[in-house]
Amino acid sequence: MNRLQHLLIAALLLTSLSTCGEQTSDQRPAKDPLDIYEQSLLDIQYLASDELRGRRTGTEGNRLAQIYIENRFKQEGLQMFGDSYRHPFDHSVESDQDEQTEAVNLIGYVEGTENPDRYLVVTAHYDHLGVQDGEIYNGADDNASGTAGLMAAAGYFTENRPENSIIFIAFDAEEQGLAGAHHFVGEPVVPLSKIVMNVNMDMISTNDKNELYAVGTYHYPFLKPVIQELTASARVEVLFGYDSDEWEQDWTMASDHGPFHQQGVPFIYFGVEDHPHYHAPTDDFSTINQDFFQGAVAAIINVIEGLDERLDDVKEKASAE
Repeated sequence: MNRLQHLLIAALLLTSLSTCGEQTSDQRPAKDPLDIYEQSLLDIQYLASDELRGRRTGTEGNRLAQIYIENRFKQEGLQMFGDSYRHPFDHSVESDQDEQTEAVNLIGYVEGTENPDRYLVVTAHYDHLGVQDGEIYNGADDNASGTAGLMAAAGYFTENRPENSIIFIAFDAEEQGLAGAHHFVGEPVVPLSKIVMNVNMDMISTNDKNELYAVGTYHYPFLKPVIQELTASARVEVLFGYDSDEWEQDWTMASDHGPFHQQGVPFIYFGVEDHPHYHAPTDDFSTINQDFFQGAVAAIINVIEGLDERLDDVKEKASAE
């Protein structure tokens, strides 16, 4: 990261601290959509920088990512459950159950204008693999990209209030058994019965074919025509699949949407197919597809907005499944 990039990040953090007081979303100036995407690219660039050393759960780099995301949540005007965005939990790695690490989920929300006690949950994990054999696994696509998309959506909905409340969660320890998501569904900040569905983002920036997958409609087929309608004019091609044994890979439990599905909460997971940089030290900011990422974020935000407007129908059809 060069000096200019450090200055940009420092300016972002200072701005976020100056905007975290009593200001409400109604008082905040509207953003140009281009500014949202430029900010999202800065988010990926910082989260995937060598300074954070791969963001492995329990490390200093992971802690720096937490601070950054907290400040971005404040900057975007998200409300807190309690007095903090931080929701820590004890976590043990599967290979060593005796080694306890404090992991941290970061959670904020936007209150709905019509149904404040009904929730749509938008998620992405911010942890990655850390340092292995002396090489930093920066995880730009996996999953700095999804985290940046999460924060872009948070900013959009604080300025365009949804009908239903939307919870935004940056999960920790996804790379260690989906631990953050499992902890949340076990100890949710609101009753699971009030959560209508989950939209998860994991790897949304690296694809040379302009293809983004919306996974989960095999399990919740009533969602497919809705997503087809909402993405018909998207800049990226939204495809369906990877959610049954008919595919060479089944992603039903591949990321943080899995624990929601296990609890009967419908999900849609947005992600790309595996690529040469997946879980490799080459997954850097320089290898993402910036235009594809921006198109993917726009499509996902449009889907979230459309689902919010149709949440009565989603709830009714999910109950009938």
